[in-house]
Amino acid sequence: MAITAGAVKELREITGAGMMDCKKALTETDGDMDTAVEYLRKNGQAKAEKKASRIAAEGLCAVAHDGETKAAVVEVNSETDFVAKNETFQSFVAAVAKQAVLTDATDLDSFLAEDFPEEAGKSISEVLVEKVAVIGEKLSIRRFEKVVAEEGFVASYVHAGGKIGVLVDAKAAVINDTVKEAIANLAMQIAALSPKYVTRAEVSQEYIAHEKEILRAQILNDPKESQKPEKVINGIVEGRISKELKEICLLDQVYVKAEDGKQTVAQYLEAVSKEAGSPVSVSRFVRFETGEGLEKKEENFAAEVAAQLG
Repeated sequence: MAITAGAVKELREITGAGMMDCKKALTETDGDMDTAVEYLRKNGQAKAEKKASRIAAEGLCAVAHDGETKAAVVEVNSETDFVAKNETFQSFVAAVAKQAVLTDATDLDSFLAEDFPEEAGKSISEVLVEKVAVIGEKLSIRRFEKVVAEEGFVASYVHAGGKIGVLVDAKAAVINDTVKEAIANLAMQIAALSPKYVTRAEVSQEYIAHEKEILRAQILNDPKESQKPEKVINGIVEGRISKELKEICLLDQVYVKAEDGKQTVAQYLEAVSKEAGSPVSVSRFVRFETGEGLEKKEENFAAEVAAQLG
């Protein structure tokens, strides 16, 4: 099939690989984008980056609390960053977050059908339509998640005015300023370093096996490394997968405020637990980043002006 320049550009943005490598990958995979990403990874020409991490959309993430044990995070999208800074839009997002922490809904459709907290008799969906008419842009309530702490409290952090929203379910018998500060620090770490799991135990064996397959393919496609003995290759694969797990598992990450630059999050929590006189741990976390996985509208200012001038 014919490979378009747009497809090559998209693959290049996803992987960071060279233009000709991207064209070859698409040609070899009949234009299938996901398979082409795998092709480039196996050939060592692309990083293990998800498409979502390279694509942005506008809008806001917001959090709301109901006491110390309940909190929710929502993401509401807009077409432009200008609207995301609009006070009317921001107030709407805050109200949506307020309802999200009170709801028992587990899916978006049910949530949108609920009453809007600040306008009796109207559903969230109906108010959303009204806001679209007032603001003049397409708006979308994309997702929400509620966290209820069973044995501790929920901490939150909002980064860059709403670009990232984080909730942390902390397990702690003792809840004092030291413990609260520690979990707040970890919420900021989650926002900055974007771990995918709390511990290695949460990582599926299917994921690990898939990543090992990618790593082994990279080695076998390397003229020098491919000549090494099988035992050595296995060791390299294990070493690289261990390094990757340290990046995606919160407790294995180096704590960002570590004075020695080596202390892991797990070790930091051990120190906090000792100071508090009671175990402190992270049960789970939620991290929303505005626009994850959404295509951002490409703006062509020159073409827009030309069109307006007729």
